[in-house]
Amino acid sequence: MNPQELSEQEKVRRGSMEEMRRLGIEPYPAAEYTVTGHADEIVSTFDDNAPQREVTVAGRVMSRRIMGKASFMELKDATGRIQVYVNRDEICPGEDKTLYNVVFKKLLDIGDFVGVKGYVFRTQTGQISVHAKELTVLSKSLRPLPIVKMKDGVVYDAFDDPEMRYRRRYVDLVVNEGVKDIFVKRTKVFNSMRQYFNDHGYMEVETPILQSIPGGAAARPFITHHNALDIPLYLRIADELYLKRLIVGGFEGVYEFSKNFRNEGMDRTHNPEFTCMEIYVSYKDYKWMMEFTEKLLEKICLDVNGTTEVKVGDNVISFKAPFRRVTMIDAIKDFTGIDITGMGEEELRDVCRKLDIEVDESMGKGKLIDEIFGEKCEGNYIQPTFIIDYPIEMSPLTKRHRENPELTERFELMVNGKELANAYSELNDPIDQYERFVEQMRLSEKGDDEAMIIDADFIRALEYGMPPTSGMGIGMDRLVMLMTGQTTIQEVLLFPQMRPEKRRVKENDNEEEETEQA
Repeated sequence: MNPQELSEQEKVRRGSMEEMRRLGIEPYPAAEYTVTGHADEIVSTFDDNAPQREVTVAGRVMSRRIMGKASFMELKDATGRIQVYVNRDEICPGEDKTLYNVVFKKLLDIGDFVGVKGYVFRTQTGQISVHAKELTVLSKSLRPLPIVKMKDGVVYDAFDDPEMRYRRRYVDLVVNEGVKDIFVKRTKVFNSMRQYFNDHGYMEVETPILQSIPGGAAARPFITHHNALDIPLYLRIADELYLKRLIVGGFEGVYEFSKNFRNEGMDRTHNPEFTCMEIYVSYKDYKWMMEFTEKLLEKICLDVNGTTEVKVGDNVISFKAPFRRVTMIDAIKDFTGIDITGMGEEELRDVCRKLDIEVDESMGKGKLIDEIFGEKCEGNYIQPTFIIDYPIEMSPLTKRHRENPELTERFELMVNGKELANAYSELNDPIDQYERFVEQMRLSEKGDDEAMIIDADFIRALEYGMPPTSGMGIGMDRLVMLMTGQTTIQEVLLFPQMRPEKRRVKENDNEEEETEQA
């Protein structure tokens, strides 16, 4: 960084760094520093009657109280915070007191990493602490942390601006309590789900992210170019068609946690890069998958939170199985009073106009029905509810309903007013599948840029024969939102997509705006 752009605090910290070096103390040492204790474990296992315990701890300096030749500081490590008692004569046993008088008292700053060797004890005020015998500087912080301060009931310097928090997640994790817990729970969600699948004997696999045909979902893809092959490639919008190829190949149950990419809008529940889990199991149908899914989510909620209930905003949501089941047609009838059974495209377009839903000529029956449900029904389902038996036009990869050929054997799980899971009795008739793809191409020709492309190789795979199969996908980011009580997807992504950051730069005394990638 240009020295002219540094704040006064940053200049002081760089000066402290250089002064350490002049004193022979390297502010960024290369040697390994072996840690033998962590804050939460030290505090939780302390026993006043046990023999004195020697420990080595390391972490960021979060506060200091300088009191002559004896001081206290608070260290924050990966597990929490612990107090450290520092006595000048103990960390500087000889005549040279530079480490304490200069380095600790003047050159050390909030945010610096230090290591401490000493023993655990309880202070006169009852606080479990580490009594320092050795102090080592491990890394100098050149930017001040936005440490929250309070005076007369007023909070100062809170790092609470959402855009800044998401851009500088590394700072957010340090200074805002509870943020790290969200991501600890995120890992627990994945581990619980993976354990459930593995216990059932299903295998985790990996499929391509770069694909020659964007398939498996109705969405607009990101497009790139492969120079060596001189062909366009698409970032994966779904992994469904590859996973079903593996069912054709003889695997009985496969699943994947996949990074998917959709070149669409961003809002509180959508990010262009997101994580989805998809699972496919042979010889099962969507009815079996509903029971499998509700038991899975009940287990995850218990594993992560110790209860089947979570609070999201003002809503308390129960993941106790079983979940309610409502047909798509009944859902629309419940919230609009209109029965869309047997309606054609123009009739549905008239219904949308009547309901003040914006439509255009590119929309076929499936898209129109989806718009009606999305605008008038979806947001009303707060408790987990399976919306089942979708019209065939909405589900080009789904088996026809065994009792009504105008419908399909499909469900979507709605929770807190949003879709969480989507599942089918998978279409395994190659001729029917080809005809559905052709219909999607007609929609594409009408201007629907989310319509699916014919995947000839997938049709060929089905022609070799795919057993009866049920598949299900869950939006993992939305699931983590629910399990952690968050209302925006950005809160559960470590680094959500952001617009390029703009910063002011000075050039020849004229201020200009410069765009810098976040």
